[in-house]
Amino acid sequence: MTKLHSSLGPNPRLVRMFMIEKGLEEGKDFQRVHYDIITGENRQDADYMAKNPLGTIPTLELDDGTCLTESWPICEFIEEEHPAPNLFGETSRERAEVRKWARLFDQEVVVPMTMGFRATGGRPMFEPRMSVVSQEAGAELSAMSDEKWRWFDGALGSENHFALGRFTFADLLVFAFANFGFTVGWKLPEGTDNLARFVETHNQRECAGVWQQPE
Repeated sequence: MTKLHSSLGPNPRLVRMFMIEKGLEEGKDFQRVHYDIITGENRQDADYMAKNPLGTIPTLELDDGTCLTESWPICEFIEEEHPAPNLFGETSRERAEVRKWARLFDQEVVVPMTMGFRATGGRPMFEPRMSVVSQEAGAELSAMSDEKWRWFDGALGSENHFALGRFTFADLLVFAFANFGFTVGWKLPEGTDNLARFVETHNQRECAGVWQQPE
């Protein structure tokens, strides 16, 4: 059976949410293998490091032993294997639109947000395991991320979807990282009422339950 090597954190939960949106069931369609990333279990497990030498999570291990890493490519693989309901777009133009928003958010928000967290609030956990920027730089990165959250709020406007007028991977990505922020004490920046509405709307989706479930 396909295995999803998973843990706490936005990227593994993004994949789990994507699987739920696809109607895939744990125990029936895939097996979830959980790692305690707080203690660094994933990087201490020789078997897992052989599957993913970077030690990052998630990893999707297929029946033939192939191991796919990085949440976005894993979701695209699942989309191709299970095309309905569609979450990336049904035409080349639609897929470009969804990927545009996902790429913008990944580059302008996710990168500075996660690097900023690792250097500030998450420093005690991350500094012993990887290179992190200074606390001052971390604070600057967090501020840059918040500025872009405000930009995305304006781009969203009165809508509840970033692309195609329906729920897509782009929305899932934004929702996942907003919830990640909430779990580490972050709040949506002032002046992001549109995003607050967006989060509240999508909190009603079944997949949002992964943020309330114990790991």
